Amino acid sequence: MNARDLEPRLLRAFLAVAEELHFTRAAARLYIAQQALSRDVRRLEEALGAALFVRTTRTVELTADGERLLAPARRVLAAYEELSAAFTGPRPLLVDLNTDGPSTARTVLERARELAPDCELMARFESGLTHAAAEVAAGRLDVAFGYVGGLEPALRARLDHMPVRYEPLAVLLPDGHPLAAGSCDPGGLPLPVGALAGERVYAGDGNPRTLEWTRLARELFEGRGIALAPPAPVAVGKDEFRRVMAKTRNPVLATVDFVDMPGCVKRPLTDPVPLSPLSMVWRKGFRHPGLDALRRAAAHLAAGRGWLDVPAGSWLPDAALTGLPGGG
Repeated sequence: MNARDLEPRLLRAFLAVAEELHFTRAAARLYIAQQALSRDVRRLEEALGAALFVRTTRTVELTADGERLLAPARRVLAAYEELSAAFTGPRPLLVDLNTDGPSTARTVLERARELAPDCELMARFESGLTHAAAEVAAGRLDVAFGYVGGLEPALRARLDHMPVRYEPLAVLLPDGHPLAAGSCDPGGLPLPVGALAGERVYAGDGNPRTLEWTRLARELFEGRGIALAPPAPVAVGKDEFRRVMAKTRNPVLATVDFVDMPGCVKRPLTDPVPLSPLSMVWRKGFRHPGLDALRRAAAHLAAGRGWLDVPAGSWLPDAALTGLPGGG
């Protein structure tokens, strides 16, 4: 075999190792044995007549030839995907909405389904962009939503993204909390951010799936006398969330669209109005008609509803203000 007869499988093996820089993780990503992965990488190196990786007992690094192969390998595999889709039809698109409830992401998904009724857009609920973005980069999810500016740069570099909305933030308060008067129902009372001084507010601290959310909260709380609440058990579902919240009695940072929780009051924050930059993310080079529909849906909704307008007197994290991914 020579370079003109390379099998797509060998290029997939190379890219998985190049992106993970770890043979065990790359093999798990491709759902093959590590021995088979190593064999495919060796076959590719033999066909090209070049060493692609420097391996030690602890590290895997790309050689100069490996770096040179990255871009053409991605282009070739993208062309194979396009060819396959042209004759077999697109597979279902897996879209993470973070939570099974009302959300900006769900609104975008529902509009995309209207725009592309022949595409199968399947919702998933991974909870936290840090986790979901890693799944997207690994090919186990296709699209996710969240605060891109809070991701680690190495992960962010493997993704494309599109700003969707600057989401106003709110705080969930257990019934009986001194700050629980009012709600964010029409006519409800907003809560000044400064009123949370002296409080411990839960924002996912200790949850490895939601590191980006904790980073945003830490930046918002800094200098305002607001502390991050300590780690709490990760609750799945309304009943468990309500139970844990009633036990800890800590306010919870959320968006204004967060699902209403029994036994809790939701109050929008103001003075300033804190905004969380929500983006849609997908793998670099990924193509799918469902992704096209999602991008059109997000653009139409953002334009029609003013989702990307920044009101005067609002607050944004530094990543948005400096033009880094996450704010547009």
